[in-house]
Amino acid sequence: MNFEKEYDLICVGGGIMSANLVLLAKLLNPNLKVLILERLDEVAKESSAAWNNAGTGHSALCELNYCPEKEDGSISIEKAIKICTQFETSKQFWSYLVENSLIDNPEEFVNPVKHHSWVTGKENSDYLEKRYKAFKNHFMFDSIEFTREQSKMNEWFPLIMNEREEDEIMAASRMDRGTEVNYGVLTKKLFTVLEKEYNTPVYCNMEVEDIDPDAEEWTVEVKNTKTNATHNLEAKHVFIGAGGGSLLLLQKVEILEKEGYGGFPVSGEWLVCKNEEIIKQHNAKVYSKAGIGDPPMSTPHLDTRYINGKRELLFGPFAGFSPKFLKEGSYLDLVNSIKTDNLPAMFGAFWHNLPLTKYLIEQVLMDHSDRMEVLRKFMKNAKAEDWELLVAGQRVQIIKKDEFEGGKLQFGTEVISSKDGSITCLLGASPGASTATSIMLEVLEKAFPEIINSNEAKEKLEKIVPFYKNTITEENFKKQLKKSKKTLKL
Repeated sequence: MNFEKEYDLICVGGGIMSANLVLLAKLLNPNLKVLILERLDEVAKESSAAWNNAGTGHSALCELNYCPEKEDGSISIEKAIKICTQFETSKQFWSYLVENSLIDNPEEFVNPVKHHSWVTGKENSDYLEKRYKAFKNHFMFDSIEFTREQSKMNEWFPLIMNEREEDEIMAASRMDRGTEVNYGVLTKKLFTVLEKEYNTPVYCNMEVEDIDPDAEEWTVEVKNTKTNATHNLEAKHVFIGAGGGSLLLLQKVEILEKEGYGGFPVSGEWLVCKNEEIIKQHNAKVYSKAGIGDPPMSTPHLDTRYINGKRELLFGPFAGFSPKFLKEGSYLDLVNSIKTDNLPAMFGAFWHNLPLTKYLIEQVLMDHSDRMEVLRKFMKNAKAEDWELLVAGQRVQIIKKDEFEGGKLQFGTEVISSKDGSITCLLGASPGASTATSIMLEVLEKAFPEIINSNEAKEKLEKIVPFYKNTITEENFKKQLKKSKKTLKL
């Protein structure tokens, strides 16, 4: 390997995050010297791989956990607005790349699949109607439809409505502009652009073992997992975007900002349909509500997916437990992550999340017949022989210090950064991939303020991601929505 001695930026991890960060950085400053390192033998094999995530273009169109009900009974849609904006920003970035002939065939990674929310029981149905009314009054969601009529639901998702009793109470909402995204294919396309247009390949089978401060730079210690050869490289900036492996590497970095952070690993599992006749009957993403006391990640959904050019049908997720932080990680990851500075946070999070522990134990103890019973709440006539279990990716939920509880389990993603922005790290999980463009713009702000705040960059970003740093009006939102729909063939 002929590495150069010094780089402006070294990225750890060959997933969707590094792909977005480096391509954005190169579009703004093609002269940046960047090195991307991946420990596996190819990119996008962990969290970015199609089977390892939900594939939902998380845009808050159907995910009910983004719209909590307040104590006064009203519905908060602030988080939904933020996530919708972030996803539309990602679509703008993809559209820019297609328009400028940097990537082609967008249908290989993004497809239109209508997003639905579906609930049963009077209380949940009333909640869904209140959410519908709150959405209807905001221009980002004003195309939403709502019904309590079974006949209408039968049009929307007939597979779920098979064999329903007439007196069953239920409600549903629908957003036409929903998407299904293959983040594995997208990640590979972005890295291809970097290699062909900017001579910036990904070096695979390269594991970063340590990152040490050295005067005004960072020394990145890298090992070739094939030859065991080691390299010490210098970088002005380092980005740790190694999915579940990010926390363990961050803990080796000598910055105060890392202190108190811990992680709790959760593995996902899907029921995958094997019967082509059933797959043909469902073309939708249908999300419901998590059970009382269950974590947001447990929200059940029956999803149409497009993977390797084939339409698939998945139900889940079911949670599993593994102490690994990566699917191809070590069984000692969780133990190795417990340090003196995060022990109070880890214990506090555990103590205050006993229902989560109970939930995970129940999930782990499930067998195929138990999972089929859960599926039958969606599909009354589901047959065990038509479905098989697939283990998806590992997720590491963030645990951070909390002055009241000692530690808090946090869902979502968070950027940890040194004071000077020379080292940044992304922790957390969903809705990560869908919001990657916005999150990586945040990393650029911390790491390269001199680039992103230049007049030249501001002009370019106006074309790449029109929503960035701009007030979003109804007129502008509808205009950009129409543009990305046409460009991405949605």
